[in-house]
Amino acid sequence: MSAMLEVSGLTKRFGGLVAVKDIGFTIRGGEILGLIGPNGSGKSTVMKCIMGIEKPNEGMVRLEGRDVAGWPTHRIARAGIGLVFQHSHPLQRQTVLEHIVLALLPDNLFMLTADLHVRRRAEEIAARVGLGGVMHRLPRTLPFADLRRLELAKAIARNPKVVLVDEPFAGLTSGEVADFSTLIGSFRAEGHAVLLVDHNVKGVAALVDRVLAMYLGERVAEGSAEEVMRNETVRRVYLGGKIETAARPEREGKGRTPLLDVRGVSVLYGKAQALEDVSIHVGEGEFVSIVGLNGAGKTTLFNAISGLVASSGAINWRGETLAGRTPAQIARGGIVQCPESRELFGEMSVRENLDLGGQHCTPAEAERQIAWLFELFPILQARQGQAARTLSGGEQQMLAIARALMMQPKLLILDEPTLGLAPVILELLSKALERLRQTTDITVLLGEQNVTFALPHADRVYVLEHARIVWEGDPARFAEEAGSGYL
Repeated sequence: MSAMLEVSGLTKRFGGLVAVKDIGFTIRGGEILGLIGPNGSGKSTVMKCIMGIEKPNEGMVRLEGRDVAGWPTHRIARAGIGLVFQHSHPLQRQTVLEHIVLALLPDNLFMLTADLHVRRRAEEIAARVGLGGVMHRLPRTLPFADLRRLELAKAIARNPKVVLVDEPFAGLTSGEVADFSTLIGSFRAEGHAVLLVDHNVKGVAALVDRVLAMYLGERVAEGSAEEVMRNETVRRVYLGGKIETAARPEREGKGRTPLLDVRGVSVLYGKAQALEDVSIHVGEGEFVSIVGLNGAGKTTLFNAISGLVASSGAINWRGETLAGRTPAQIARGGIVQCPESRELFGEMSVRENLDLGGQHCTPAEAERQIAWLFELFPILQARQGQAARTLSGGEQQMLAIARALMMQPKLLILDEPTLGLAPVILELLSKALERLRQTTDITVLLGEQNVTFALPHADRVYVLEHARIVWEGDPARFAEEAGSGYL
């Protein structure tokens, strides 16, 4: 059978940035291709170029042999490509059924009303995607999963030849994921060509026939889900390299009340499930790593602990609830977060940023703390008069960690400290963390996608996947069970 969708030499540049470089693949009718890659790998740009939302600089997008690259979006949709958006932006005054009717109407300004046949067809589509019971309701009254079903319904209203599905399972519960998987599988059974975009192989492995893995705009692997999960380049991209662990002595206080005890915590962003029934504990003096791919929920978990987002469930610190405490009170109580975005004051000097972190200290305490931090990160001493915005990415990360340490935390939360850093900087950060562990009684909760960095410093490891904890254990066991289980 010839390809229903054929992409070749697809390249998209934004100024000097090459977001997609020479990407090509084919999808036949009745086939599902999974397009995976970390954030920033170019997946969404590929999808937008196919749909005409972005115009490619080079390459072809053939739909049943006809090149549609660069066509306006409405022409591409009319030709037979439908897109299921990750984020829903419905018309708030129209019911579910009216949304589907609008998607079914011809592109003709003189046909603004639907006949009985169109309405009947809309009702059939609503029932098919699980919206039969809510088709007369307004979008704002719907749960998140039903909003995603509405996007599916609109995309398939015209019976497209090719269906593009962006991050199909983001924000869904496990039961909803199963329902959506069945729906997407039905597209294949009906002969549609389907392109599924997701962060990781595991999320789409049960559905797809083949997988194409991208990184930094380029193709890194293609094959079955099992082949791609075993691919060394893919493992290096997702895991950060070869997994190594370091044996740790038994920590004192095992069996005592945990320093931090998180039980059954859930977080909603609007109607999207960002965390679902997450439970972790951290003992005094422990180094605990939360590993997970981008979008898994690591930052949301840390923000819930720090009081920055509303959550349900229980978060206890030294046996007492954190409920009702402000983020400032939580930080003063000993939980200090170093955010993924660093949040430095760019126009202030290195020393001024550190002084802000130590404003609660006496002058003598602040001087001792800064002297210790300059030993930990010598480059900061050399740069102490320099504006923070002029530092390299690695130096800014060191400053962000040092500023957090100026608050003399009992629990230091590090959110993706290795993001975008060169290997030489990773080595410096690794040595600094090891020195913290060997020479202080500080407790660390580390969130990382880079498993290679996270595991050597961990006493215990949690794996966070699609808003849920799916694995817990010691680093050595993680190393044995990693690979396909993490990817």
